[in-house]
Amino acid sequence: MRAHDTTPWLRRAAAIALCLMGGAAFAGPMKIEAVITPKADSKLEFADGSRRYVVAAQREGKASGSGPLAGATMLEWGVHDVNPATGADANGYLVFTAPGGDVAYLKYRFRGVPVPGPDGKPRFLANGFWETAGGTGQFKALRGAGTVHFIPQERRWILEGELAGAN
Repeated sequence: MRAHDTTPWLRRAAAIALCLMGGAAFAGPMKIEAVITPKADSKLEFADGSRRYVVAAQREGKASGSGPLAGATMLEWGVHDVNPATGADANGYLVFTAPGGDVAYLKYRFRGVPVPGPDGKPRFLANGFWETAGGTGQFKALRGAGTVHFIPQERRWILEGELAGAN
């Protein structure tokens, strides 16, 4: 008896079911990239010699790529707890505003780990996950999750995953 892999069929069936339940026009993979610039950052620096700091970040950029969030403005509301010796933890929300004003909220969390760079200086590898947290208008029924990769040196966010339910 030969085993048959039903995974691709099951994924398609799940995507179709999500579309039918929410009246969605989109279901499938997405990839978004955005380079963000600070709008209003606040920083707490520890005075204990550790070089540790915490940043409450509000940063903005334009989302490009594929999926229903492409073309939206991306605004980060986040808290980054950074200890250069041991790493960084970050979490918060990404607010995507479409040209028509509809908003999608994604919750994120990532961990940054210091590693030696090509020049011997430390750099951070920052990876984590995101999930939908709400929305308005065309994004009201949006559901999904995926991975987040953040490149601190470039201030570049890369989000990949699956979304369903955008009208």
